[in-house]
Amino acid sequence: MKSKANESQGMLLFKLSAMQTFAIGTLKVREIVPFCPLTALPGSHHTVIGTANMRGITTPVIDMAKAIGYPPVNKEDYKDCFIIITDCQRRVVGFLVRAIEKISECDWRNITPPPNTLGLHAFLTGVMHVDEKIVQLLDVELIMSKVFPTSYDKLHPILADVDREKLKPMHILLVDDSSLARRQLSEALDSINIPYVVSANGLDALEKLKSSALEGRPFDIVVSDIEMPGIDGYELAFEIRSNSSISEAYLILHTSLSSEISVDRAKQVGAHEALEKFDATELVNAMLRGANLKTENEHVCLEGTIE
Repeated sequence: MKSKANESQGMLLFKLSAMQTFAIGTLKVREIVPFCPLTALPGSHHTVIGTANMRGITTPVIDMAKAIGYPPVNKEDYKDCFIIITDCQRRVVGFLVRAIEKISECDWRNITPPPNTLGLHAFLTGVMHVDEKIVQLLDVELIMSKVFPTSYDKLHPILADVDREKLKPMHILLVDDSSLARRQLSEALDSINIPYVVSANGLDALEKLKSSALEGRPFDIVVSDIEMPGIDGYELAFEIRSNSSISEAYLILHTSLSSEISVDRAKQVGAHEALEKFDATELVNAMLRGANLKTENEHVCLEGTIE
């Protein structure tokens, strides 16, 4: 099974230490540049080593090793390093890394979740094998949340009482491999007293969707991340669309990818909406649109072109 939306997704492999290889999805990457002189940014987070002008955009640069708890890069070694420019969570940010290895094609179904023993604050969303070595997939969302905390108003939605009552009866499934994203989603709905079910990956979400439908209570609204181990959000949308017992869920793809491309791809696989993380009011309003369709008894079967 393959959709148009799932093409050309790879992994950028890089080094933060001499031994361990890390990766991030290429959809988050704008470009890779050799280290360049930086301008100091007084009062910034301790992992921000300065700013650079990248194509007219003032871009903060984070020492990624230091941000995830590894020894920071020595200033005398900066000249041999690279900066990965990312576009994620509505912000352009550079990450200083020691070395770039390569871009590797990746089957997201072969990525396994990190061990539970790592705890809630591990900066990993998955582990994979490339060329017979272990590669750790970094949770860029969690890193950025530590450096640029989301404001209170973005985490807590504003919702009128009448709209809250429309959402309350909805059977809602939240799907995200990032522990941070799951906490943000949960906090947003808890703050307005809306019940929900949480899943940490696409495969588990698909099982929950199918079993709930068999029990006679299919999910009304599904909010899913795009980049996930096992099956990604695009493939989850494909599976939902292809199964008549679950195909009438209102599907919102919720992504940290700040790209029109990801929105276009989401529509190709039949998602009703695609939103950038994280604005709780924006997300809840999207969920409300789905609830309104359900309340009005309109047919909300996914539409889209899939190959």
